[in-house]
Amino acid sequence: MEPVFSLRTAIMGQQLVELDRVDSTNKHAAELLSLSKLRHGAVILAHEQTAGRGQRGRSWRSSAGLDLTFSLVVRPTGLRAEDQFLLSKLAALAVHDVVRDRVSGDVRIKWPNDILIERAKVAGILIQNELAGERINWSIIGIGLNVNSTDLEADLGATSLSLSTGLVHDRNAVLQDLCQRFEERWQRWEGGDTGWSTSYTDRLWSRGRWAAATLDDNPLMIRPMDVDERGRLIVELEQGQVSAFGLDRLRFAPR
Repeated sequence: MEPVFSLRTAIMGQQLVELDRVDSTNKHAAELLSLSKLRHGAVILAHEQTAGRGQRGRSWRSSAGLDLTFSLVVRPTGLRAEDQFLLSKLAALAVHDVVRDRVSGDVRIKWPNDILIERAKVAGILIQNELAGERINWSIIGIGLNVNSTDLEADLGATSLSLSTGLVHDRNAVLQDLCQRFEERWQRWEGGDTGWSTSYTDRLWSRGRWAAATLDDNPLMIRPMDVDERGRLIVELEQGQVSAFGLDRLRFAPR
């Protein structure tokens, strides 16, 4: 992968730290932040990540030189810790749009921030925040996107851009597009535009349809309806009541 020199962004990705191999881009970004070596919009890109993590400590597998594993470092000035799910929305929508532009299949966001192509996972996002009182000081947005991997049979329910299209994709172009899409949404948020937020709900996987899940480790069926400002999934239960649950209690059942 050639160095990224032609990003069409004002901020996101203009500081690029490119690594051949690292255990975790999020961990490396946190270390650089502690040394005051990163600025807002920095990207930590690794061609191979050996210990990437997803939600709930799950591992994230990627193929060296084929996929994208990177962290985007941002400073969400004034954002309260209780409103941190906004960052998940921004990142998930940016990744969703980049994937949707490259494939013909149905692309959805599986709450909270996995990206699916026809029910198969193509990308995952893990966000770590550094707090200053009740505000978020820095946020590290880790993104793993399967771009050109084809050996995914052992990973049940996984896919890649290449598997979905039969094409080899330029990882540079995908990264540039991701930075640009995120920057566009970031600027809208900074400008006070909140209309884009409903786009997340519109793209929710299984919205309005029944899906298997577990609540406090007990199996049940839910019908996702919306996501509240705290990032809790608002669902209809089989008994008819509507409730909101967070990641600490609710999860979708494995495929």
